[in-house]
Amino acid sequence: MASLKEEISRRRTFAIISHPDAGKTTLTEKFLLYGGAIAQAGEVKGKRARAATSDWMEIEKQRGISVTSSVMQFRHNGFCINILDTPGHQDFSEDTYRTLMAADSAVMVIDGAKGVEPQTRKLFKVCALRHIPIFTFVNKMDRETRDPLELCEEVERELGIATYPMNWPIGCGREFKGVYDREKKRILHFTDAGHAQKAAVTEAELDDPTLPELIGEKLTDILRDDVELLGAGAEFDLEAVQCGKLSPVFFGSALTNFGVEPFLESFLRMTPPPLSRQSDEGLVDAFSPDFSAFVFKIQANMNKAHRDRLAFMRICSGKFEREAEYYHVQSGKKMRLSQPQAMMAAEREIVDEAYAGDIIGVFDPGIFSIGDTVTVPGKKFHYSGIPSFEPEMFRSVSPKDTMKRKQFIKGVQQIAQEGAIQIFKFPGSGYEDIVVGVVGSLQFDVFEYRMRSEYGVELRMEGLPYSHLIRIKGYEGDYRDMTLCTDSRVLQDLRDRYFIAYCGAWSLGFLTKHNPGLVLDDQLSV
Repeated sequence: MASLKEEISRRRTFAIISHPDAGKTTLTEKFLLYGGAIAQAGEVKGKRARAATSDWMEIEKQRGISVTSSVMQFRHNGFCINILDTPGHQDFSEDTYRTLMAADSAVMVIDGAKGVEPQTRKLFKVCALRHIPIFTFVNKMDRETRDPLELCEEVERELGIATYPMNWPIGCGREFKGVYDREKKRILHFTDAGHAQKAAVTEAELDDPTLPELIGEKLTDILRDDVELLGAGAEFDLEAVQCGKLSPVFFGSALTNFGVEPFLESFLRMTPPPLSRQSDEGLVDAFSPDFSAFVFKIQANMNKAHRDRLAFMRICSGKFEREAEYYHVQSGKKMRLSQPQAMMAAEREIVDEAYAGDIIGVFDPGIFSIGDTVTVPGKKFHYSGIPSFEPEMFRSVSPKDTMKRKQFIKGVQQIAQEGAIQIFKFPGSGYEDIVVGVVGSLQFDVFEYRMRSEYGVELRMEGLPYSHLIRIKGYEGDYRDMTLCTDSRVLQDLRDRYFIAYCGAWSLGFLTKHNPGLVLDDQLSV
């Protein structure tokens, strides 16, 4: 029986982040392939191809995009690996930000032709705030790409982090022959595009006289010059990597599997075991024997047959045991966490125990919210809050069929509790006619699709002019009697907090001027 320390030390929990279409979900799929978790990899190509394991939602399979973060756990070379695959599309960035709070390190996927893109910058900033290690995988080397040195310089310039190439590409596009492993001083020549299976590889030395026959004379000369040039650069510093100050860079092609296996092996060796977490009572040591966790995601209806609802918990310290009693800090109640499960996207298995670094899903009867802390009885600290973002788009929503009122209310409340949308009602009214606020317009499509497919409710949706939301901290009178301008409205959320939806700075000035005693608070975070 392995000790608590050994079990926690084996854990590796990381998120994969990128701009849309950089190849993030494909890389996740290939990690599962090389880790032995799946026998054949799927590709993210919309309707016809075999869908990727991490894209489990029907709308993801249809569109060939990720719209929700998914969790996958597997074992490889003595490590227990928890991968968090995040949506790249900016309309789902809120889900991605929350998922990054559960990770100990991040793999940043960059398109070799496009370099650092806007969404990459945003996600990198979230990682940088937490000082977590960031590993860069320059993808799509099987296509025509920019100069590798130029890409490394762009990462340094755009993201403000030093880089160290761990390997170096041999050609690109049709001439992409493999990579040079700088640590092992070996050439990894890929002789066969793997796609759904593992790629075949041949190893060679840099001074091997037969190298020109293997990769061509021109590429041999270029590679030897590049390696000499790289040797004049700074030394590798593992401590700087683990502080988030240096990003190791790897080149490869997730689609053909070129460079994926060496990247996975190096990454697992360099990325740290579970990190200690900040709470309102100080730092909580991951290796402490006392169990603690926080909820970073809630997902309803993962299993259509059971219409269930799962709370995803990141275990931050100690060991979880299935039959043990735990304490839900926010409600002040003791509980047993029902049906604890390990994840492989939509597939799950019941677990009897789990350790710091693991992600488990537990059955949620409606008591958990995003950001909640669960500990052993006797401990009452809170983990640092998970950010919630101001909606930028609003629509009024009601059911087309008034006979489906119950299903409508249940659906909007459950989806809102997952954190993908925010719902509001008008003060003094019920939830038959609501306002939905989102960060990106694609969330409306997913919301409408899920209400129809999961709850059987067709929606009537109309756009509203508001683009900002601000919380009312205090007001002496009745909210319904406030003096409002034409482009503002008072709204009430599920937690009975009051907000004003409005269009711009002029509206805000009008509201404070014409409503004495009105105190506004722009802090929306949890």
